Amino acid sequence: RVTTVTGVPSKPRTFYMGVASGGLFRTLDGGTTWTPLTDGKVPVGSIGDVAVFDSEPKIIYLGTGSDGVRSNVSTGRGVYKSTDDGQTWKFIGLYNAGQIGAIRIHPTNPDIVWVAAGGDIFKPNAERGIFKTTDGGKTWRKVLFISDSVGAMDVELQPGNPNVVYAWMSRLERKPWTIISGSREGGFYKSTDGGEHFTKIATGLP
Repeated sequence: RVTTVTGVPSKPRTFYMGVASGGLFRTLDGGTTWTPLTDGKVPVGSIGDVAVFDSEPKIIYLGTGSDGVRSNVSTGRGVYKSTDDGQTWKFIGLYNAGQIGAIRIHPTNPDIVWVAAGGDIFKPNAERGIFKTTDGGKTWRKVLFISDSVGAMDVELQPGNPNVVYAWMSRLERKPWTIISGSREGGFYKSTDGGEHFTKIATGLP
């Protein structure tokens, strides 16, 4: 089950594909052949999102934990980073962030990254919401948090203006007998200062 894909603008035949339980793959020939990049290097096969820095595509951020939750789901174990085109990977934090739905890299500074973390898929926990790093993943700050059961599903940057950040917050929890999807909390949030502060968008939506 494919959970994330991304391309590389400067390399029009290069694409990355992350899957629910098999790691990260890359094609250099437009999809004719695929090579696994994380086998034996990242200790979890569940992939939530992959992001490549456009200006220097050797820099790759990988969020583990598929957010496409179905009857079977594998827990993620944080964020990994490669600076050598996927040859080696380093764990850079958010171990208990559970399912990671999105990673966005600042368009001109690869050390500034936003992560949308759904949290532990099986129980409430505090390591969920929108996280931001300004030092390439050495440290993370939680910049949007609602509660220990409401996580971040997605985060997006306005093209050409990374000061404008949108986030989608919702509850997603896997029980043995059901999947809880959605809540009265959550909703869409907007930041105009690079994700330092968010305001809920309460008008215009049903």
